[in-house]
Amino acid sequence: MLNRRTLGLAVAGLPAAPAILRAQSWTPSGPIRIVVPFPAGGTTDILARIFAQRLGDTLGPAVVENRGGGGGSIGADYVAKAPPDGQVLLFHNLTFSTTTAALEIAGRAPHRIETDFAPITLGAAVPMILLANAQVPARDLTEFVAWAKTQNPPPFYGSTGPGSTMHMISEVLKRDGQFQMEHIPFRGAAPLVQDLLAGRVVFGGDQLSSSLQHIRGGALRPIATLADRRPRVLPEVRTVREQGFPNAELLGWNGFFAPARTPAPVLERLHRELAAAARHESVASRILELGAEPGGNSAAEFGASVHNQIAAVRPLVQALNIQM
Repeated sequence: MLNRRTLGLAVAGLPAAPAILRAQSWTPSGPIRIVVPFPAGGTTDILARIFAQRLGDTLGPAVVENRGGGGGSIGADYVAKAPPDGQVLLFHNLTFSTTTAALEIAGRAPHRIETDFAPITLGAAVPMILLANAQVPARDLTEFVAWAKTQNPPPFYGSTGPGSTMHMISEVLKRDGQFQMEHIPFRGAAPLVQDLLAGRVVFGGDQLSSSLQHIRGGALRPIATLADRRPRVLPEVRTVREQGFPNAELLGWNGFFAPARTPAPVLERLHRELAAAARHESVASRILELGAEPGGNSAAEFGASVHNQIAAVRPLVQALNIQM
């Protein structure tokens, strides 16, 4: 799993002069396309647009392209097969690990995280929050599980697609809490949140940034975080571990990838600009306002954390028989 050590948020020191010269030698031939593998309006989309705006000031025009579906796998595969020239990037989140693992186990994976993508840097560390519709009589996860056990038929839960993080985590909770829920998959966090607000599903999850306004407005109730500590902006929300569900702990992230075989000078320039963007005052302040933590770690650190997470998720997805 990701841990706070591998999720270090800054690169210590400055790169050596030859590396700077190599990184400065590449410039984009046109607008950089940042592919978000979910519909517009979710946390990943919001953060991508913050970075795209900053890149426009430093590297050249950057546009966000939403390619949702398949729990994020459709947009990811588009980038995996794009020319490795630095013009098309992927901005993904922790669902990358669970969806890819589910596709691998089903024998239908069109790509592998470890071999088909070049990690660039962490954009932001974003807590994943478990949410209930405000009409559900539960103040935390423990109370929600007790309530769900009394419901016949079982309540509906929503996810951002088959094999997604919320799909896996909900099945972990059902198994460990010994209760039932029915799965309704959505194409991304934005439509999931809309149905949570409407009460068509009563339980789901979202990265904190895109649900924070609904939480503060009282329309959605945060009942747990998957992170290993309580959210900085919602310190009253207990972790899943605190509530007796340690197997549901999973650290959230949003980060940048390029297609594998992208030349080193291109990756170095992209890393330099994106890491600097994450640390820039205007970007960092907006990320903090969204309840997240700015990124900007090295490509090696970011890659190791993602690879460690998918290695830990694979056996869990297989044990739960998560289907895509």
